[in-house]
Amino acid sequence: MSARKAALAGAGTALLVGVGFVWSTPFLWMVVAALRPEGYGPTALASLAPDFVPTLANFELAWQSADFLVDYANTLIVVSGILGVQLVTITLAGYAFARLEFRFKEALFYLFLLQLMLVPPILIIPNLTTTVRLGIYDNLLGVMAPYMASAFGTFLMRQAFRALPRDFEDAAVIDGCSFLALLHHVLLPLVRPTLVAFAIVSVVAHWNELLWPLMVINSPKRQTLVLGLASFTQASEGAAEWGLIAAGTLLVTLPLILAFIAFQRHFVNSFMSSGLK
Repeated sequence: MSARKAALAGAGTALLVGVGFVWSTPFLWMVVAALRPEGYGPTALASLAPDFVPTLANFELAWQSADFLVDYANTLIVVSGILGVQLVTITLAGYAFARLEFRFKEALFYLFLLQLMLVPPILIIPNLTTTVRLGIYDNLLGVMAPYMASAFGTFLMRQAFRALPRDFEDAAVIDGCSFLALLHHVLLPLVRPTLVAFAIVSVVAHWNELLWPLMVINSPKRQTLVLGLASFTQASEGAAEWGLIAAGTLLVTLPLILAFIAFQRHFVNSFMSSGLK
């Protein structure tokens, strides 16, 4: 029986390794293409040539061909600004739907969740009209404005607060704790895994956002990384400079990759603790 279990475990491991290799093939090809010297073919098999010597020339040329520093700064402003406001709004809304009692609470909550059923492109025209009227068109604030509230985040926080025993709140109120102190010192530390899990989802989603920034931003000095990559790719595709395109793509995705490698354990623990799949 033990031999059978060992064989099944080995087969499962081999299957997972095979699936992982297939899943990572595009990324591996991108790395090889970015490190490929000029003159090699477009396939990853070029890396198997005896005289293949990896080079960083494509990264240097990509960095010089686009204003990545400005794009990085704009993207960090957008991502951190959205996340900062979202953490406040989803916490307060989630607590209200979980703990407070008011008329039509359940109906309002399910009405709020209807946002999850809407395809984002449907809201482009009304959102664009609103940004123009507010005077935040072609502005980073216009990129952030539609995402400052999140139905998904509110749902997560509502579920997290509902899972907490009311004894913690009752004890804090008896001790004279204010509402803000109750949130900050008692409740938020208990729902921290949910907040971290939502933060990961939010940062990745808005780091890779293309459609809405493309509609709102016109000035090159205000474009995000993905917009900069799109412009950079259009300029390089005509010359079939695939190594240059791969290097630019890696420069855009590198911060997320490094963050995942550095905090992998925290990422996995947060998703497991919050129950987010």
